[in-house]
Amino acid sequence: MLSKNGPTPFIGIYDTFSAALAAQHFPALFVSGFSFGASHYGLPDIGFIAWSDLVDFVLRIRRIVPNTPLLVDMDDGFGDAKIASHVTLALEQAGATGIVLEDQRRPRRCGHLGGKEILPLEEYLDKLSAVLETRRDLFVVARTDAGDEDEVLRRVAAFEKAGADAVLADGILSLETLRRIRETVSCPIAFNQMAGGKSPVVDLAQLGELGANVIIYSTPTLFAAQKTIGDSLALLKSANGSLSPLLERDCILADCNSQLEAHLTAAKENNRHV
Repeated sequence: MLSKNGPTPFIGIYDTFSAALAAQHFPALFVSGFSFGASHYGLPDIGFIAWSDLVDFVLRIRRIVPNTPLLVDMDDGFGDAKIASHVTLALEQAGATGIVLEDQRRPRRCGHLGGKEILPLEEYLDKLSAVLETRRDLFVVARTDAGDEDEVLRRVAAFEKAGADAVLADGILSLETLRRIRETVSCPIAFNQMAGGKSPVVDLAQLGELGANVIIYSTPTLFAAQKTIGDSLALLKSANGSLSPLLERDCILADCNSQLEAHLTAAKENNRHV
């Protein structure tokens, strides 16, 4: 996909319903740690996710979206190299197409927030090497949260040398850093953008010119749901509990049920292929 289609968007989803909707519009999906933490726990992205919950989530998505490439944010691997290897195997068996492994030290945080600490490079490379040795066909994106540009370049070069399939410098402040990463490595480059995040807002054509290949949109479905749900409930409240104004702007029973029936059909079709 990456070699044939140029910059490929991976749309961040927060549940199976948003995954099915996103797959109708875009070629690939991203299991966002930020979005999963918000939807599954109602908590911020500061390390609350349990790896077993993430694996179960990927399994549920695969039943509904059987064929769409699925890149999974696995944070720091949930522990040391041995744990990261185990989670890698579990995610691949659950149907993940790829994973993103970061070099943060716990307590970890969203890449577009402050207060992050990173592991010594050699310690992270041990973990990355263990993951690469464990995976079978899984696409592995090695991510750094380093803030200094020279350190970013040192790390992505080391990630590529270790065998990572792609590299990601998260939360970068300047597109010039992205350009310098392209000059440093020959492997695919991932770029993560989030509404209100640290990185510049750029379209796919511009990112392609800068040499980016995997374009991650972490939170569009989650943020859209938050805004729309809030607006609809405020409208319901202002209408003294009448659904009339919502009928003009939101989905109705037939719309939603039709979508769910399509999910069921996809799940049955996938079972036949298995």
